[in-house]
Order: sequence, then C-alpha cells, then structure tokens
Amino acid sequence: MAEVINMPRLSDTMEEGTVATWLKKVGDKVEEGDILAEIETDKATMEFESFYEGTLLHIGIPEGETAKVDTLLAIIGDKGEDISGLINGEEKATVKEEEKAEKGEEPVTDISENTVQIPDDVSIITMPRLSDTMEEGTVASWLKKEGDPVEEGDILAEIETDKATMEFESFYSGTLLKIGISEGETAKVDALLAVIGPKGTDVSSVFENFKNAGGKKETAKPSPEKKTETDPGPRKETLKVEEKSTMVASQPATTNDGGRIFASPLAKRMAAEKGINLSDVRGSGENGRIVKSDIENYQPVTAGVAAYSPVGEESFEEIKNSQMRKTIAKRLGESKFSAPHYYLTVELDMDHAISARTAINADPNVKISFNDMIVKACAMALRKHPQVNSQWTGEATRIAKHIHIGVAVAVDEGLLVPVLKFADQMTFSQIGANVKELAGKARTKKITPQEMEGSTFTVSNLGMFGIKEFTSIINAPNSAILSVGAIIEKPVVKNGAIAIGNTMTVTLACDHRTVDGATGAQFLQTLRQYIENPVTMFV
Repeated sequence: MAEVINMPRLSDTMEEGTVATWLKKVGDKVEEGDILAEIETDKATMEFESFYEGTLLHIGIPEGETAKVDTLLAIIGDKGEDISGLINGEEKATVKEEEKAEKGEEPVTDISENTVQIPDDVSIITMPRLSDTMEEGTVASWLKKEGDPVEEGDILAEIETDKATMEFESFYSGTLLKIGISEGETAKVDALLAVIGPKGTDVSSVFENFKNAGGKKETAKPSPEKKTETDPGPRKETLKVEEKSTMVASQPATTNDGGRIFASPLAKRMAAEKGINLSDVRGSGENGRIVKSDIENYQPVTAGVAAYSPVGEESFEEIKNSQMRKTIAKRLGESKFSAPHYYLTVELDMDHAISARTAINADPNVKISFNDMIVKACAMALRKHPQVNSQWTGEATRIAKHIHIGVAVAVDEGLLVPVLKFADQMTFSQIGANVKELAGKARTKKITPQEMEGSTFTVSNLGMFGIKEFTSIINAPNSAILSVGAIIEKPVVKNGAIAIGNTMTVTLACDHRTVDGATGAQFLQTLRQYIENPVTMFV
C-alpha cells in the first residue's frame, strides 16, 4: 500500500521548507533509511530519510520550491501502483478533465466574467497606481464635478498615495458623467474612479455592472483618435476582474518630432508666463511628465556649453529569500515590535582584561578571546541578577534558574545563535572551545536545532569588525541582549592625569516588561566589576 510523505517539521520554529536537492527520482527503489532529499529549514539544511520501503512513485515538491509543513512531499509504494487518489486536488482535477476529453465529453467551464454594454466615446477611469508600492489611494479633492466638461490634460482630482498627494489628469475629453470615489474616500488600485463621455449619456448600467464585475479594471478600448466613420456604435466589452493594472501616464513624456509633451496645467501656465519652451524641459514627474518644480528649477543651456545628463539603466537583482532569512525577519520583527526595548550603555576600562588575557594565553596549550571573557562575565552577572535571566509570557514572568548564553554568529544568509548550556559552570577555555565548535557548525549548516534552542540571555559581538558601539534586537524569548563593541585605544583620565588607555563600549538592550531600568543598570555594574578586574571571576 502506498505511503504519503508530507513536508516534515524539522525544527520547533519551522513553518515551511525548501527542497534543496532530491537524492532519489521517480521510479527509484527506496530502502528504509535511505536519504530522500535535503530540506532547507529556517535554521539549517538537513537530510531527510525514508521510513518506508518501495518505489518512489511521485514527487510533490520539485527542487528549489518551498512549501508549508504537511504539504505533500512524496509518495512511496509498489511499482505500478495507482496513486491518483492520493495526489492533491489540482492534479486529480486535471486527470478528470483529461479522461473527459478522451471520452469526447465537453469540459465544464466556470464562467466568472460579466459582460457590459459600453457606448462609444465612454471611458471608464480607474484608481491609478501612482507609485511602485501603492495599493490604494484616497481622493483628497475633486477639481471637477459631475456634469463638468473635461478636456484632455485637465486635472480631475488630487489623489493621496502612500508617498505623496499627486495631481491626476484626464487623458480623455468629454463630460464627467459619474464619480465613483467621493472626496476623502479610499479605494484599491483599479477601483472605478470616474466615467467620462458625451454629455447626457446614461452610464448608470455601466457603473453598476462594472462594480458587480469587481470594479478593478478599466476596459481596454481604442483611443478616440483611431475611430472611423464605420465604427459599429455600441459594442460589447468584457470586464475581467484580474488583468494588468491600468497606468494612466503610460505614454512618452516628450518627443522631438512634434509628438505630445506631457505637462501639468500649472506647469504649462508657468512656462508660458516665463517664456520657456516645454520641449527644452526635462520632466521629473511620473513617466517624464513636466511638473511645477521642473519649471521653477529650469536653467536654459548657455550658448557654447553643452548640457550634461548622466544616462544609465535602472535595474534590480532579486535574490529569493531563504527559509532562514524569512524566519530571522519574522522573529526579529515580532521581538522589536512586541517587546518594549530600552538601551543602557557603559564604557569599560579594558587594561586589566588585556593583561589577564595575555598572561593566560602565555600557556601554549591555552587560547582564549575577549569574547570568552565577556560570556563568562555575563553568566556570572546573571547569577547575581536573575531578573535579567527571564522571559515574559503575558500571564507570568519566568525567571530561569539555569544560565544558557546564546552567542550570535554571522552566516551567509543571516544570523544564527548557538547556545552554551550552563555557561556559568564553564571555564574560559571551555567557553572558547564550545563557541568555536558551534560557530563552525553554524557556518557550514551542520548545526542541529537542539544546539540553538533554550537560550536565556544573548551576546552579540561586532568588535572584530571595528564597530565601536551598536544596539541589538532582543533574541526572544530572552529579556536582554548585550552588544559588544571594539576595544579602542585612546586618551583617558586616570588618577587625575591623562594617559593612554583601552576602552570597550557595551550596550544592554532590555525588555521593559521584565527588566526595570535600575535592574539593568545594576547588572552592568556587576559586569563592569568582572571585566575590569578579571581576577574576581576566579574567586
């Protein structure tokens, strides 16, 4: 009997996975324990083995594609076994249509379009997309009212987008027969904005039917200049709810061969008053449209001096977000916007820490870093200030009795946080060895989910990159994270005199729901005592 295999949940936070590689193909023999595929989760790329024997009959998720947990991944069964009843609904529907075609039956068509009678010379205008990120617009003001004559180029309305309030001009002439969106109202892009046509034309049915059809698209229709005396009069137009969005200023802005120059009415009037030839002006508006600021900033080309305009091609490269990057973005966003962050910064005297590290590393069998000392100091300070070693749950504040320090590690696709379990019980050398091992696993995607779970506090160190000072987003569900900067040699005041010293700036980000300002400050005082006097960490 065939076995259905779904996308597994390979980590506690995994919601979807990407098939990085299939190690078996349809028709291959599969033994229990064979590796079927490598699956990229939010934390690592992991091998996925089969718990069944048989033949790989179906692959539900091709290489490189992403799917939610529990989506059909594969089917294993006996060679030649009929699995049509196990494959997803879309594929089953396709099979049924093919069977009907073989039998000569007519396929059933789902008619989801409305047919609307649109008279000649009637133009349906929809809410335009006036910026690349615009999804809806608000009519700030109508400069025309129903019944007013409209000339091509007239400003119909001012529309507020997600970026600015912009003038919206008409590319049609006629009478404003109907306003679809009132002043102050907001509507999605492609919603019906207005209807323009010959005076007295009844467009009530057009208006209602357009709304019933979804109200998302202006019907494609020939421009008025291309009409001939043999036009057939009223025609039947099909309004499709999902077509390309209408973009009102889609024609060329200017031409040098007598073509139309696009400019706002205000810009045209200002140009006429100043004696500026619009063909000499480069428009900065949508699709090269000349606007007020272009006329105000216009500088005529001085004789004998050529105007220089840099040329180039605007382009973007799209890099598909990995599962790790998606999860990092989601979790950091949730932390930043749910936990009320505040920050406390202190500058530490590192002279004694430098001397202590030099003395420790004099032993050829020992090699510790400043980060190892910081992690140890944090673990010991947490023991004295358990409120910082806590979690907010809504119903209660959970104070961890154990100390697990997360150490942020940069990888190609983002940031991973391996966890040092019971870090307060480790020596400097043990901390260093564990950090090195876990960081190596993280960078090669060999780290396991268990090795990144359970942190109660986190340390993020960018000092090795020369960063003097920075702040971090709390690694939820922790209540705090320490940001560690570089050690800087600079003049300092010691015993009333200026001397050359070494300092390091650290910033503690705290969740104000669990850690009060005074508590965070006391934690940093204790941390300072340990770092500035490392010998106290051996007591």
